[in-house]
Amino acid sequence: RGIAGVELAFEDWLQGSPGKKRFIKDLHGDAVRDFGVIDEPRPGKALALSIDLRLQYAQHRELQRAMEETGAEAGSAVTIDAWTGEVLAVSNYPVFNPNSRGALDFSRVRNRALTDAYEPGSTIKTLTLVAALESGQFHIDSLVDTAPGHIQVGTKVLRDPRNYGEISVSTIIEKSSQVGATKIAQAVGHEAILDVLHRFGLGETTGTGFPGERMGQLPDLAHWSDIEKVTLAFGYGLSVTPIQLARAYGVLANGGVRLPLTLLKQQADMPLIGDRVMEEEIVKDVLLVLDRVTEPGGTATLAKVPGFSVGGKTGTVHKVGKGGYLDDKYVALFVGIAPIEAPRYVTAILIDQPRGDHYGGGLAAAPVYSRVTEEVLRI
Repeated sequence: RGIAGVELAFEDWLQGSPGKKRFIKDLHGDAVRDFGVIDEPRPGKALALSIDLRLQYAQHRELQRAMEETGAEAGSAVTIDAWTGEVLAVSNYPVFNPNSRGALDFSRVRNRALTDAYEPGSTIKTLTLVAALESGQFHIDSLVDTAPGHIQVGTKVLRDPRNYGEISVSTIIEKSSQVGATKIAQAVGHEAILDVLHRFGLGETTGTGFPGERMGQLPDLAHWSDIEKVTLAFGYGLSVTPIQLARAYGVLANGGVRLPLTLLKQQADMPLIGDRVMEEEIVKDVLLVLDRVTEPGGTATLAKVPGFSVGGKTGTVHKVGKGGYLDDKYVALFVGIAPIEAPRYVTAILIDQPRGDHYGGGLAAAPVYSRVTEEVLRI
């Protein structure tokens, strides 16, 4: 009897039904005459997961290693095949042993990659880039003046680590410039960015059918303040799950076509029905920029994989406490696509509350992506 996860979702498929037979018993309860079967027993049907056991082991090992290295409270990793929508591996921390029922802590049991939603931070700048290119106002080499390294929106001042001056749209993503992303958002408008987020599947379930999967939340405001219009562009004011982030980047890895995700093995002859949500020419430009993010000068050089070209985007988000955003608690993220010249495999890494100085997405999450993706491509 399935009590959680896929076993619960497919209970009717997996569960068999007992048969019945009639016989005579003696006073000891032993059968002395058999009249035959009345109802034949029906075995449960087989179900094959899309999970690759080798990759699942490697991903789990690397996430555990990251927890030890960063001292983080929790973490998740998801790898998908963007061409089929199959989830190839999904790992979470803290872990639990299902065979040790006496000491089972149910807070460890949930599949955080599907049930826990977070603000995605600068990983959303990739989708802001999509909105910018679709608007026709920008191409990846368009110049944006980010001087003097900060910008005031309403009562808030948004800052870059330093004054980048006049830089290209590509460099805005490579450096993860808040000022640059803000100026793009002001130019294209929050409606265009929100439209891209919806088209890429944020704010809805991914299609896995997993019990308890969260939809996340996109803002639906009657009145947008000036700061709310721009924070959307760099991933504040909305929430997503790690698997939603993986699916969103899967659109880019699949040439602009969005597929539902599945935890079940897909048959080779099964038709894949997806929705085209962006043009292929724009996909090529976005992938070129994501490739540059992992090159020298980008925020994710530690995401590189020896012998392969990969692309992706970092995110570093302040956690929310009772009084607002906390100054010293972060969520580090990295979402990447590999190999970038023939994109197919997407891995999302989330590290919740890494300690010490290496708390950013480029330092805490990108190295985990590198080690996991090395195993993905090898396998």
